[in-house]
Amino acid sequence: MAEILVLHGPNLNLLGTREPHLYGSTTLSQLNESLKVLSAELGHTLSAFQSNNESTLIDKIHDCRQDRTDFIILNPAAFTHTSIALRDAMLAINKPFVEVHLSNIYRRESFRHHSYFSDIAVGVISGLGTEGYASALRFAHHFLSHASNSAVHCETTHC
Repeated sequence: MAEILVLHGPNLNLLGTREPHLYGSTTLSQLNESLKVLSAELGHTLSAFQSNNESTLIDKIHDCRQDRTDFIILNPAAFTHTSIALRDAMLAINKPFVEVHLSNIYRRESFRHHSYFSDIAVGVISGLGTEGYASALRFAHHFLSHASNSAVHCETTHC
């Protein structure tokens, strides 16, 4: 059984009401609950955390050095394009993670096309709505189930 953390960045607390044409109508609590159910079905424990504050997210990431977190599903939201500090925190803890975006960042404004996380993530999922989180969770299960392959992969991707 693995411990999986889902980190949601700024404005995702408004999920379900903010720009539903881009982000859908599922609320953050509904999304987190569905992920917890899927995680349990896969034999893992999942916790979720959201903050609009960069330093709070960094502190949560740093906590992963001491707790039992095995894998992170990260939606840095707007911090994707701006936060070197969050990137450095992810590098410092050396945990595998998947970067997730509800909308397809490459079909949006050009400033959203750059990510400070994609090159250090195990993978990136963009544009699949809330199903992207479920896909990331299924991938995390596969990744953690094949630990010998994971170790080799992490050596080459900074996780």
